[in-house]
Amino acid sequence: MKLLKFLLVGVFFGIVLVKSEAVSWYRIYEMFQFQSFHMYGIIGSAVAVGVAAIWLIKKSKLSSIEGQPIEIPPKNKSVSRYLIGGTIFGLGWGLAGACPGPMYILVGTGVLSMFLVIGGAILGTFMYGVLRDKLPH
Repeated sequence: MKLLKFLLVGVFFGIVLVKSEAVSWYRIYEMFQFQSFHMYGIIGSAVAVGVAAIWLIKKSKLSSIEGQPIEIPPKNKSVSRYLIGGTIFGLGWGLAGACPGPMYILVGTGVLSMFLVIGGAILGTFMYGVLRDKLPH
């Protein structure tokens, strides 16, 4: 029963992303070509909601669903790791036309070629696990 809640929230989130065209390859292409504000508006809204939520969690000392206190670790001051990781993420997003969340939504909408992208993402995650100790953190 507990997993059903998460499934329903995921399905609802998928519907919202499809209806807002956030999973549309054409919208993503427009964003990377700086031709449309659509995706920047969606991403900017998500960042604003995230900032407000983190502020509220810190200020109110909210607990998780299980009753555990939510602890947000301090930010890492190293910028290079974010630049390198963001560049790799952006290149993958631009090449595949989807970031990790919408890959599964696109499979659900019938874009079966996303199975190749999901396979690549799984392989990349596996390679990170293999190389993790050798990477700068």
